[in-house]
Amino acid sequence: MRIVFVADARSAISQSWINHFASRGDDVHIISTYPCADDIIRGAQVYQLPVAFSGLSRISHNGTVASNRQPSIFARGLAGLRIGALSNLSIAARFWLGPIELNRYVTRARDLIASIQPDLVHALRIPFEGILAAKATPARIPLLISVWGNDFTLFAGRNPLISRQTRRTLERADALLCDCRRDLRLAVRDWGFSQQKPSAVLPGAGGIQTHLFNSAGDISELRDRLDIPVDARVVINPRGFRGYVRNDIFFESIPLVLQKHPRTIFLCVGMQANPVAEKWVDRLRIRQSVRLLPAVPHKEMAQLFRLAEISVSPSLHDGTPNSLLEAMACGCFPVAGDIESVREWIVDGENGLTCDPTDRHSLGRALTLALDDRSLLDRAREQNVRLVAERADYDKVMREAVDFYQKIIRQSEKAVKV
Repeated sequence: MRIVFVADARSAISQSWINHFASRGDDVHIISTYPCADDIIRGAQVYQLPVAFSGLSRISHNGTVASNRQPSIFARGLAGLRIGALSNLSIAARFWLGPIELNRYVTRARDLIASIQPDLVHALRIPFEGILAAKATPARIPLLISVWGNDFTLFAGRNPLISRQTRRTLERADALLCDCRRDLRLAVRDWGFSQQKPSAVLPGAGGIQTHLFNSAGDISELRDRLDIPVDARVVINPRGFRGYVRNDIFFESIPLVLQKHPRTIFLCVGMQANPVAEKWVDRLRIRQSVRLLPAVPHKEMAQLFRLAEISVSPSLHDGTPNSLLEAMACGCFPVAGDIESVREWIVDGENGLTCDPTDRHSLGRALTLALDDRSLLDRAREQNVRLVAERADYDKVMREAVDFYQKIIRQSEKAVKV
């Protein structure tokens, strides 16, 4: 197959998905909406179109400052725009101006697609990759749109402009791929996608590579490196800083947990050198119990999940978080915000716990309950490893994805003949 992906090629989710097609020998082309290295995915041809002001990106996706040195005032200001008090304003501005600004790149994207002549164009998420692809893909070429967890519940309703663009994208789409059943229902009910068109529900990153994410492996060296006592309990927050993750509630819940389990250590991925996280740790006087970690390469996250007993995600919006499935595959007990899509994977009190992500007491109780009940953790570990293997194994999921692509292409070819 000759495929054009419209994606943020820096994203680990995008890379996991696209790598499968590149490695199996398909003719893969990527229109990357963020600046990236030309060889970021081996075997793929990359074209850079930094839409919606992505070329100005100076702070990483999770709000961390790239250097271990003391961040400059400018860098701290950017981090504040990303995840601090001004974050809502900056996001609102981007979602008003982004759909307008990306029009500058439609002709370039259309010319690229026309010259490549792909069998299929696949946009990985709606804002702004799907919007660009819907404008640039000729009608004769089938367009597949992926919906990631926040496309509808967080972004689509932000303003009339992005709402209209979301609807037009789904009306143009020939097929839809969602990472949770909730979003497929919303696409049909609220956003104009025809249920007569092909659709599928598959994990956004293509599933979990269980040869990497599993419960086996020695973590003693990692425990020593992070200065975690042998008898300490370990909780991990893998989400970094995102506008829809209530890390303020997470940090405020820590003193409540420490009252009952004072030797618990909290790992916070993607928060090292972040001024907001540093402020919370000092204000709450919990530095001794917290390890602010840098952004960690994807493959190394498995070791952190093996080290931790509990993974926490105080999120307001999500589809199927990849970090949730990765933690479950490693036997790490999930505590997450009570979201419909998360309940597609977690039965509260059986293989995980859900909580009100806006309430520090609710989150604190859930974490304390998990730390109190080792038998619950043991039962859930076995169930979750089996669940991921059955529903989210990478090889199984990507075989389904290839079949889905071929189905879309066959239907398009039949339509052209008619």
